[in-house]
Amino acid sequence: MGHREALSTLTIAAALLSSCSADAGPEHLTAEVVERLPFDDTSFTQGLEVSEDGNIYVATGMEGESRLYTRTVDGTELTSVDLEPEFFGEGITRVDDTLWQLTWLDGTAIRRQANSLEEIGRATYDGEGWGLCAREDEVIFSDGTSELRRMDPDTLEERERFTVTMDGEPVEGLNELECVGDDVYANIFTSTDIVRIDAESGEVQALIDASGLPNNATADPNHVLNGIAHIPDTDEFYLTGKRWPDMYRVRFS
Repeated sequence: MGHREALSTLTIAAALLSSCSADAGPEHLTAEVVERLPFDDTSFTQGLEVSEDGNIYVATGMEGESRLYTRTVDGTELTSVDLEPEFFGEGITRVDDTLWQLTWLDGTAIRRQANSLEEIGRATYDGEGWGLCAREDEVIFSDGTSELRRMDPDTLEERERFTVTMDGEPVEGLNELECVGDDVYANIFTSTDIVRIDAESGEVQALIDASGLPNNATADPNHVLNGIAHIPDTDEFYLTGKRWPDMYRVRFS
């Protein structure tokens, strides 16, 4: 075989390999537990976020029980505010020195000062509110369907919607969200699956199996995995669930 023929063969082989890789579908990853931490088993967790100082924001649901609070990693509660009793609290995200908090069926988002949790404004939106996460110059919003919304970070005004797909099919049940760079992580409602989504295309790049996390909550179909928070400057995350007594520091491998 001549040199030119060898190069040609290598080029064809590389092209075939690239084609196979593109058609291989999403990566399949597992949530590997690095550390188990105490959590509040009364919290019907709807949103989880790590603050700049390493403390954790927790948003909880249920009418008459919904609240937003901050805590240390080891479980010491620092600040807490109750939502009005008619609200069912949902996801949260931090934008600069403020925090947005959704409500489920009320079409109302509450804006708070990030340190004190004091309310400083409200916004409205159409349909249900489930999860939120912030990227540069936008907030991503979920409503339990296969669609995600791009929202203005200051007003929460909707800009556009895009559909999340895996192998060409819509992915329903997108719930709690976490934005990390060009990726959006979303847990699939009532399951132990998490998807890593390309924030521009909406395509699922990875399917993460978190079934290995022990669910030590009391037996109840509602007490499912719900709560994803990236730990800044690491490749690790915190995961927990609704009324779980534990929070897990994990890496996806």
